[in-house]
Amino acid sequence: MEGQGGRKKMIPKPIQIISKNLEEGKEAILLSPSSRMFHEPTYNVYVLAIMGWKVPIKVDSIKAELQSKMLKHPRFSSLQVMDESDDCGKMRWIPTTVNIDDHVIVPQIADNNMDNDELVEDYISNLSTTNVDMSKPLWDFHILNVKTSQAEATSVFRIHHSIGDGVALMSFLLSCFRSTSDPTCLPKLPLFSSVKDKSNLSIRKNYNWWQYLVKLWFLIKLLFNTVVDVLLFIATALFLKDSQTPFTTTQGFNASVRQRYIYRSVSLDDIKFIKNVTNAKVNDVVLGITQAALSRYIHRRYGKRKFSLEGMRCRANVIVNLRPALGVQAIDEMIEKNVSVIQGNCFGFVLIPLSIAQSEDPLDYVQKAKASMDRKKHSLESQFTFYASQLFLKFFGYKGAAKLAQRVPFQTTLALSNVVGPSEEISCAGHPLAFVAPTCSGYPTGIMVHVCSYANKLTFTIAVDEGIIPDLNQLGDDFIDSFMLIKEAASLTKFGTKLS
Repeated sequence: MEGQGGRKKMIPKPIQIISKNLEEGKEAILLSPSSRMFHEPTYNVYVLAIMGWKVPIKVDSIKAELQSKMLKHPRFSSLQVMDESDDCGKMRWIPTTVNIDDHVIVPQIADNNMDNDELVEDYISNLSTTNVDMSKPLWDFHILNVKTSQAEATSVFRIHHSIGDGVALMSFLLSCFRSTSDPTCLPKLPLFSSVKDKSNLSIRKNYNWWQYLVKLWFLIKLLFNTVVDVLLFIATALFLKDSQTPFTTTQGFNASVRQRYIYRSVSLDDIKFIKNVTNAKVNDVVLGITQAALSRYIHRRYGKRKFSLEGMRCRANVIVNLRPALGVQAIDEMIEKNVSVIQGNCFGFVLIPLSIAQSEDPLDYVQKAKASMDRKKHSLESQFTFYASQLFLKFFGYKGAAKLAQRVPFQTTLALSNVVGPSEEISCAGHPLAFVAPTCSGYPTGIMVHVCSYANKLTFTIAVDEGIIPDLNQLGDDFIDSFMLIKEAASLTKFGTKLS
């Protein structure tokens, strides 16, 4: 694929191997269709977990920890190879011997006048122009012992998306960590329990006729919303494109090979404060901040000269995890038993309208986000998109499915993903973690926003094609400014006081 400036990103071909040459006792497991799709040149996606550390990294200690955990998992110690005996392009997992030194990369940082933050950002950006060599398992770990404004050292864990989806990979990664307050304990993820089931048990005994009518109404609402959302999703895949903005690609635009990444952290307690004031959810607040930041960026940079914010069609392609959470404890036990805890990719998509407009009350962005998200909770759009993609894979093959998966992000304004991180500070091999910022490279969209919680922080990671947003750091600052304005408005609503 050729990008701006004539740069080319070479997609390495899978190693071909005849299964009869496998060592005795070694099993060649077939890649799932969704994992195989990520090897198509138009959909070659990597997951990047950017991690900041509170202390400089001791390379040998990190290597030993990765050796003891990572290599026990079959997907991190297997090649992905094409089966010569199959004409359908199927690939298999082939167990192999892993040399940890081939996967842990410690670059020599040249002494120059570049700011350390810019140096780290530039290094991470350059990772989007390369691929992991397919002659080894498709992951690597980059260590940058450079002090930045946010951490004493930075590392990037790069994993090909065919190994698993973001939620599964995050859970697996956390099994390599321990609680900082108690090094014997595994990290704890927030539990989202619901009392709905318990309350329903008592209600079922004394159902009245009106309660059946309410259930019937909710069923009709679910079916209606699902039909509407599915039709809009199909229309988007075929022809329905968002309005042209600085965040969307133009017709015939050749995506640049190089992507740029920035990350900004805010207080999770403040996010929860906004959530409580607006009677919303954390995801509603996150979407509200995103809408406010995009609106602020367009208004500040362009005003009304080039873009009319009224009547614009802008949508977020939200990635929804459909996998039930196993918990870090269960995953750790499965790793010790050498059981594969990552079972391919399991996620769907939801298209949510974005409110890109100037609002006098910053809380309006959160309220509009809440209204959109509440409606999507009464729809089966995410489940439909997952099963439809599996059906599409079956009938049209990997190339056809990859083109469809590429089409929807191209037609929408941005992609949005939210991953829940540990609720306490954690450490790996005695290295306390400062922040974690997951993102992707190779995803076919102009701009991606990933959100991840960690301890008392919530980090926005923004990934863009460098040919679309020239001033990415300013966009990152817009996220912080929008958050502060929404927080101040929430404080005025609750206490009637203005924050300094």
